[in-house]
Amino acid sequence: AIGAAVASVVGPTELPQTVAGFHSLVGIAAMVGAAGEYLGNAGELDAGTLSAIYLAVFIGGITFTGSVVAFSKLAGMMKSAPLALPVRDQLNLGMVGILALGMAAFLDPSLANLSFLQGLDAEAVRLSSLEMAAVLSSVLGFHLVASIGGPDMPVVITVLNSYSGWALCAEGFLLNNPLLAQVGALIGFSGAILTWIMCEAMGRSITAVIFGGAGKPVANNGNDSTEIEGDITIGSVDNMMESLLEAKNIIIVPGYGLAVAQAQFAVADIAKKLKGMGKNVRFGIHPVAGRMPGQLNVLLAEASVPYDMVFEMEEINDDFEGTDVTLVIGASDTVSSAAEDDPNCSIYGMPVLRVWKSHLVFVLKRTIGNTGYAGMENPILYKDNVEVVLGDAHETCEALRSAI
Repeated sequence: AIGAAVASVVGPTELPQTVAGFHSLVGIAAMVGAAGEYLGNAGELDAGTLSAIYLAVFIGGITFTGSVVAFSKLAGMMKSAPLALPVRDQLNLGMVGILALGMAAFLDPSLANLSFLQGLDAEAVRLSSLEMAAVLSSVLGFHLVASIGGPDMPVVITVLNSYSGWALCAEGFLLNNPLLAQVGALIGFSGAILTWIMCEAMGRSITAVIFGGAGKPVANNGNDSTEIEGDITIGSVDNMMESLLEAKNIIIVPGYGLAVAQAQFAVADIAKKLKGMGKNVRFGIHPVAGRMPGQLNVLLAEASVPYDMVFEMEEINDDFEGTDVTLVIGASDTVSSAAEDDPNCSIYGMPVLRVWKSHLVFVLKRTIGNTGYAGMENPILYKDNVEVVLGDAHETCEALRSAI
C-alpha cells in the first residue's frame, strides 16, 4: 500500500530517482535480514549460510548508500560532478581488501589470533566482522557512486539494479528460499546485461563504472573545457514552421526537457501532421535520453507515436547529413559536439546524435545558459546552422502545432 501510494504521485521525470530510491530499500532490507538471520541463529550456522550472510551485508551496504547518492544526484540534492579524491582508486582497493579479510575472519574466527581481535571468542569475532562489513561497505558504496559524474548516472542505475538483485539472491540462500534466490539471480543478471549494453552505447568502460571511475584520471569537473567562440542565433516559432513546411527530411530529437515539459503529445501531433504532408519524419533517440534507459521511448509510445517512426542512435546517426531540418527538444549532452571535439570535457568519448550535421537545426531551450546534466554548455548552439528557440518546450510545441 505504501509503495502504491508513493508510485501514484511520481511523474515520468522522477522515475530515475524513484528507481534509485527503491534500490536503496532493497539494500538496507538485505542488510537487516542478514543481520537478523545471524543474530537469531548464532553458533548454529554452516559455512554456506555464513557466506550468504556476509555477502548480503556487503552487497546490501554498497547498494544502500550507492542508491542514496544516485537518488541525491538525480534529484538535484547533490552536485552532479564526480567526487575527485586524489587517492580514489587506492581507497577503493583498500576498502575491498579489508572487507575480504573481514569475510575470512567471519568464516574462520581463528584467523583473529593474528589481529587486534585476539582474545575474543568466535562469535564475538564474527559479530565484529559483520559490523565492520556493514559500515565499510556503506562507505564504499557512497564513495563508488559519488566518484562517478552525472552523465553516467543512467548506467549507475543499472549497476545498482544488478546489485539489488544479487543482494536478494543472497537473502534467498540464507533464508533457504529458492524462489527468492532465483528472482534475485534474474534481476542480477538482467541488470548486468543492461549495464553492459549501456556502457557500449555510451562508450564507457564497464570496469570504470562499477569501480567508481577506476583507472581514469581524476576528473577536472570541466574547468579546462575548450572555450566556445561565436554567437547564438535566436530563432522563432514562425521561422521553425516555415522551415519544416519547406523540408522533405525531418528528424526530431527529444531529451529530458521534453519529459519535464510533458510536450510529447504536441510533438506527436506535429510529427503526424508533417508526415501527412508527405514528409519523411523520424525520431532519433539516444540510449540515455531522459536519464533512464527507455524513458523517452515510453513517453513517445504514450503519445501514440508509431514505432516505425522511432529510431535508435546507431540506426539514424548517419542520416543527419541528408536531413533538411532537425528539431532538438530538451536535449543537450546527448547532442553535444564536445563529446567528439573536446578531450577536456566530462562527456568526451560518449557517442552522441550528430544533429549539427543537418542542413538546419532548431534547438528548443528554456533559457540561454541552461546546461545539460553534465553542467557544460553545448557548443552546437554557436554553429551557423543552428537556431535556438527560447521558451517552455510545451508552450513552444503547442504554438508550433497551431501554426502548422
